[in-house]
Order: sequence, then C-alpha cells, then structure tokens
Amino acid sequence: MTPEDIEHLAALLKSRSGLILGADKTYLIESRLAPVARREGFANVSALLTALRTKRDEKLMAAVTDAMTTNETFFFRDKLPFDQFKSDILPALAKTRLSGDIKVWCAACSTGQEPYSLAMLMDESRMQYPRLNLDILATDISERCLEKAQAGLYTQFEVQRGLPITMMVKHFEKVDEMWRISPKLRSSIRFKKMNLLDDLRTVGRQDVIYCRNVLIYFDLETKKRVLEQMATLLADDGCLFLGAAETVLGITDVFKPMPGMRGLYIKNAAAQTAPVRKIA
Repeated sequence: MTPEDIEHLAALLKSRSGLILGADKTYLIESRLAPVARREGFANVSALLTALRTKRDEKLMAAVTDAMTTNETFFFRDKLPFDQFKSDILPALAKTRLSGDIKVWCAACSTGQEPYSLAMLMDESRMQYPRLNLDILATDISERCLEKAQAGLYTQFEVQRGLPITMMVKHFEKVDEMWRISPKLRSSIRFKKMNLLDDLRTVGRQDVIYCRNVLIYFDLETKKRVLEQMATLLADDGCLFLGAAETVLGITDVFKPMPGMRGLYIKNAAAQTAPVRKIA
C-alpha cells in the first residue's frame, strides 16, 4: 500500500468517524481490511485502498469505516461504572424521579453488552425501585454491530466475559451453540445508528450518558465538540461516564470530575440549564 493510500484512508476515517489513524498502523490496516478486500472481490488490501482513493463508492467507504473502528466490549466492562451506577447514581436520581423514566444514553454501544448490562442491573433493582424504568438508548456508527446487538445473540466466550453466572442463567437462553438474551431485555433498549460527529440534538435530554473508550480515538478538537454537545443534552443533575483512560481535563470546562468517583463527570455550574442546541 502506498503512502497516498494510507493518507487517503486516514482522512476518510477522520471525516466519517473521528478516528485518528497513526502512520505506524500498517499492521492494523492489513488485519482489519483483509476480510473486506476478500468479500468485495479485491486481490489484496492495496487494491482495495487504490479503489477507495480513485472511486467514490459509498458502500465501500462505509464497509471500510466499519471495519476500521474498534468494537471491543464485554458485559460489565471495567465493573466500576456499573457499581457506581447501582450504588450512587441510581439512588440519587430515584429521589428526584419518583416515578417514570431515567433516561440513559449508551453512546458507541458496539455489540450491545453495555446497555444490556445496565438493563440487567435495573432488573435486579426492580424490587427497590418498582416505579422506575430505565429508558435506554444505545447508538453506534456500525450497522454490523447494531444488528448483533439487536439480535442479542452471543457466543459462549462472550457471555463468559464479565457476566456473573447467576445473570446468565436468569437472562439468557441457549440457542444451539449460542446464548440469546431474553426478549424482555431486548425490547427494553432502543438501538439506533448514530455518528458522534453529527448533530446530537435528536438524542434529546438524558439523565446519564455512557461514552466510554471512544474519545481516545479522537483528536482534541473532536473530543471538545462531542463533549460540549453532550453537555447540552445532559440534565443538570445528570452525569457522564468516560473510560478509565479518558478525561475532560484540558479539553473543556463544561464538565468537572465528580469528587471521589473515578471516570464520572458532572456539569459545571456554567453549563447547567444550557439549552439543547447545536455546537458549531
């Protein structure tokens, strides 16, 4: 593959998904795009990249973007954000949402393990909060990931990663060599294709936003734009969960860390009561 091919690919990924592709990622390009090249009938990855650069093929651009985005996830990933939600965030919100919905947005939900983990947590807390419901919106840029998430069908390896055996027995059924999550939990989540680079106002007001392990792939300007859009969507007493390697510090002052709660952020006073608007 030529430097021109790699430069064009990097520009394409940044414009379509925000992903920053380093110059030393040749191995990643080969491993991620080899299956796409075979599926689309190209002799190799170099031929695919040449076609990508010389022809404006929307289907091919979408397939390449999908393949290059990172979709690593598993049930109750990192554990702490779910423990914090159950022990601190849910009880706090329950005091002000005496009945009705607590709106949760899982941005970049990948294949669905994060929103399903939250749905299982809420089911476990049903006796404690009988009048509350989690209204979970789960979005991702990848149609392939969303199809898997909506199907709720996982391999033995996937259900063993982070999922307590009691929850697997309660919420999953065996389907041949796979495990399918219950219809009740599948129907409790709204899955939608969404690019975080787009205008996010369609998401609407949210009480909790999970945007974990996504911003690390963006440049500083894109991180700032996404965070400031999210701040306009978040309720004044809401919170934002980021990944363990992510922070708002040095990027924007619309959020501040919640004291004593690693990876958890709340709105700064100046950002509160802000209208839901587009960030230019």
